[in-house]
Amino acid sequence: MRRSGAYILFLLLGLGKVAFGAPPRPVARTFEVEGVAVIPHVRAEGMRYRQPASPDMGARIQLFIRAGDGAGPSDLLRVDGKTAEEWISSKGWHWHDTPSVWTPGARTVPSGARMVWQWNQVRWDPGEEKEIEYGPPGKEPLLRARLRLSRPEVWISALTFLGSQAGTVPDTMVLYLANESGRPVQMTGCRLYLPKERTSWQQMESEREIPWSGSGSGSPLLFPADGRIAPGEKGGLRAAAGPLPLTYGIVELQLRDRDGKVDSVRAYQRIKKEAFDISGGWVAGPAGGGNTLHFIPFLKTLKRMHINTAHLSEIAGYTDQTGPGGLYRLYPLKFFHKLQPLEKYDREPMLPRIHAVEFLGEPQYGGGRPVPPQEVWKALEPYGGSRLATTLTNSEERVWRGYMGLSDYPHYDAYRVTAPSPDSWRSYDRWEGVRIGWGAPLETIGEMCRSLREMSRPAPTAYWSQGPHAGWGVLDGRRRTSPTPDEIRLQAYHALAGRITSLYWFNLSLKSILKFPDTLEEITRVGREIRLLEDFYLEGDAYRFRRLHREGKPDWDLASVVSPQGAVLFALDLDYFPDPQEKVFRFRPPRPAVFEFSLPPFLGRPAEVFRIDADGVHPAESEPLPDGIRIRDSRHKVAVYVAARSRGLRPQLEKKWLALLQYEKAFEFDPARNAADLEALCSIPQGK
Repeated sequence: MRRSGAYILFLLLGLGKVAFGAPPRPVARTFEVEGVAVIPHVRAEGMRYRQPASPDMGARIQLFIRAGDGAGPSDLLRVDGKTAEEWISSKGWHWHDTPSVWTPGARTVPSGARMVWQWNQVRWDPGEEKEIEYGPPGKEPLLRARLRLSRPEVWISALTFLGSQAGTVPDTMVLYLANESGRPVQMTGCRLYLPKERTSWQQMESEREIPWSGSGSGSPLLFPADGRIAPGEKGGLRAAAGPLPLTYGIVELQLRDRDGKVDSVRAYQRIKKEAFDISGGWVAGPAGGGNTLHFIPFLKTLKRMHINTAHLSEIAGYTDQTGPGGLYRLYPLKFFHKLQPLEKYDREPMLPRIHAVEFLGEPQYGGGRPVPPQEVWKALEPYGGSRLATTLTNSEERVWRGYMGLSDYPHYDAYRVTAPSPDSWRSYDRWEGVRIGWGAPLETIGEMCRSLREMSRPAPTAYWSQGPHAGWGVLDGRRRTSPTPDEIRLQAYHALAGRITSLYWFNLSLKSILKFPDTLEEITRVGREIRLLEDFYLEGDAYRFRRLHREGKPDWDLASVVSPQGAVLFALDLDYFPDPQEKVFRFRPPRPAVFEFSLPPFLGRPAEVFRIDADGVHPAESEPLPDGIRIRDSRHKVAVYVAARSRGLRPQLEKKWLALLQYEKAFEFDPARNAADLEALCSIPQGK
C-alpha cells in the first residue's frame, strides 16, 4: 500500500523528464521508471543508549512508475535478482510496498497510470546501482532498468494540503523545495496525479495541472516570486489545487537549472486537510458509574486548554450527544483510535470528527516482541482505500528508521523526566560531570523531532509531549512524579521549533490534572500560543537550526519555521541545571542575549520584528543582517519572535490573541486560578 510514508523525492539524472505543456506522450508498450526518490536514514547524534545504534544506515527508496500494456496479477518485481519477500527474509529490507503484497486487482494496472513502488532498505551506499525487473515469471519483462540510487541534491522538503472552506476537503497545496545542488534551480510547472477512485488508490489515472505563471488569477504564489531558488536555500509555492480527494497522490514539480536542463522532483503522500490538533491523550475514564467526559467541568477544563482531540472513539452519553445542547456538540473532541469498522467511520458526517487512526501502540516494543515493520504495513493496509489518515507511534530513535514511511502522519513518544524511556539518562554528560537518572537533556526532544522529520519528509509530523500523568512513580529519588510547568513548556517548544503540526499531551486525564493542578495554567498558555501561531506551523517549513555555546557550555538552541507571510524564530534556553535536592530542572533568571537568525531570500528584509507569548504581542529590538536579522533581548526559557513580511501581520495576530482570550473567558471556568472551579473538578466521582 502506498502511504504518506512515501516522501522526499529526487529524480535521478536521465529519468523522468516531462515537458509541461507538450502534447501527451503515447502510452508505452512497456513500463518505465519516471523518477526515483532516495530518502536517506539519519541519526540523532546527541542521543545516548545502553546499546549502541546499528552502524547500518539505509534509505527509503521510491520508484515512480508509468504503466504500459500487459501487467497482470501474477507479475513479479525483482531487485538485483531477488523478490521483495526474499529481501525481507534476508533482512536486507525493513519493509516494502510493491505489487506482490497488493491485492490482485491492484496489480492489474491500466495503461498510462502512475504507481509508486517503495521499500525501506537496511543498508544503502550513496551511488549504488540496482537492477530492476518486473513482469510475468519466465517471460520477457515489462520493465527492465538499471538505477543509480544517489544522494538527493534537490527535494521537496514539506508538502501540506490545506482547505479554504469549513469541512475536511483540501483545496490548497503548500510545497517547499530544498536546493543543495550547488546551482540555482527554477520552478517551472506543477502537476498532480490522482486515482480515479479512492478504492484504487495505488493507480494514479487522472492528471491535474496547476496553472502556472501568466495563466491568470489561478497561478500559484511562488516564493521567491520569480521561482528561482538559490543554492543552499529553500523556496516553494502555494497553489489552488482543489477540491482534492482524500486519498493518495503524486505531486510532480518541474525544474530547470541555469544550463536549461529540465528535470522533475516528485512527492507521494496521503492527501488530508492539515489542521493543528492538540490532544489531551487518554482523557476518558470511569467516574461515578459513567465517564469523566459526562461531566461539564472536566470538558470545560479541556476545551479551555485548547484541546480539540483525544485518544477516544465513541462513548455513550458523550459522543452520541450531538443535538442542540448536547455534550458533544458543545464540547467536541476529535476521534483518535482504531476507528473500525471502517464503514462506520469513513462517512461524510464522521470525517470532521476524526483526527487520525491509531491502534498499534508502540510497535518497536510490541509488548516484549518488536513487531516487524512489514507486519505494521499489513496492519495499516486496510485503511489505504479509506479517507482516514493513519498514524504510528515511533518510540526509540536508535532503531526507528526501520519504521519510517509506514504511516500517513508519523509521530513519536518520548519524555525527558521521571518517565520510562529507551535512552540511557545516566549516559548524558551534560552538566560538568553531574549524571542523573531521573531526567535527560530537554533539547534531545528537538533532536528526535528533526530525525523524525527528515526521514518522514515531506509529510507533516506530530509529537506526544509530556504533561502531567498520575501513573508514573518515583524515579531515582525524584519525589515529583510528573514534570514541572517549566519542564512541560520546554519539551513542547523543542518540538514546536522543529515544525510539528499537531501536539498530543500525555496525559490530561482527570486524575492526572487533579494530582498536578499547577500544570493547568502552563498547558493553557502553551495551547494559546500554538493557536496564535498555528497558521505558520501549518503553512511553513523548518528552515535553520543551530546551537550557541558560551564558555564552552550549551547556551541557546536557535531554530526557525518559515512561511510566505514571515518566519517564526525560536530561542530555547540551554542554561538550565538539575537541582540536586528537588531533582527537577531549574532555569536561571533572564539574561542579556543576542540572537542572529538567517532568513530565506524570499522573505527579504522583514517589515517588522516582534515577540509573541501567551500575554500578547510585544516589541523586539532588531537590526537587519545581510542574510537575516539580529535580535537583542533579555530572556530565559523560551523566546518566540515573528519576522513579518508585511506590517499588516502584527495587528492580525493581536486581534487573534484577543479572540483567544475571549474564547477562554467564555467558559466561565478557570480551575488553574479559581479555587471554587478546582473544587468542582475535585467533586467529580472517579472510578478505581
